[in-house]
Amino acid sequence: MRYLQSGEFYGETNQTIELDNIVLTDTEYTHKKVDWHYHENAYFTFILQGQIIEGNKKEVYTCSAGSLLFHNWQEPHYNIKPDVFTRGFHVELEGDWFKNLAFDIAALQGSLNISNPDVKFLFYKIFKETKGLDDVASLSIQDLLLQVFGKMTAHNTSKTYKNPPQWVAKIKAILHDEFYKTFSLENLAQSVEIHPVHLSRDFPKHFHCTLGEYIRKLRVEKSLHLLPNKALSITEIAYKCGFADQSHLNRCFKNAMQTTPLAYKKLLHG
Repeated sequence: MRYLQSGEFYGETNQTIELDNIVLTDTEYTHKKVDWHYHENAYFTFILQGQIIEGNKKEVYTCSAGSLLFHNWQEPHYNIKPDVFTRGFHVELEGDWFKNLAFDIAALQGSLNISNPDVKFLFYKIFKETKGLDDVASLSIQDLLLQVFGKMTAHNTSKTYKNPPQWVAKIKAILHDEFYKTFSLENLAQSVEIHPVHLSRDFPKHFHCTLGEYIRKLRVEKSLHLLPNKALSITEIAYKCGFADQSHLNRCFKNAMQTTPLAYKKLLHG
């Protein structure tokens, strides 16, 4: 089985940045299939454009733009790339990064497909930092990564998540699949068979924000999936994601990302 060292990925690497025990790469996937292999370091793969199928010993993920995976070190996996342009952003963390910060990742073993929109927003911000490197960028990226792991470990260790009620998984599936729809509290509550007051009161315990905030986050996240598509205007993307118009998208996007959809689109294609 092939063993890939720090900064080494299959494909054509557009950019490599080495910081203090962190290696960031912007890579175009060029291989139709990459057989079983593993990496020296724990790392994240964030799909910026296109699609990739990734399998490990337990699961197979179909990853489109906006998908985020985490692999602990030496976790074997393989890749299959459909016939589309695919680009990934990788963040590798060397062992000393965890040692220096006394950070225990024991709770994050194996491979994880991360769906939390807040974690994905942080990765867009990390990617943005790599396109305008200055004397603050290293500190900012370290800070953003600690926020990522803070949210991931809080999710994994929270007592709330150990035995969540059945409605939590149901409503998550509904909101992620139908984010573009206009919902009412009563209809959502009826769909998951709980009282509207119960839903409104307990939703933040499991999702760490209100129901309305979560829907807006999902819509912004989905817009980020579509922004790499040069054939779509920002107005078209706004409508596809459930926003009333481009201005509505701009407001929500800026609140989540501290930039505009147009600025991000230019950054991506820079």
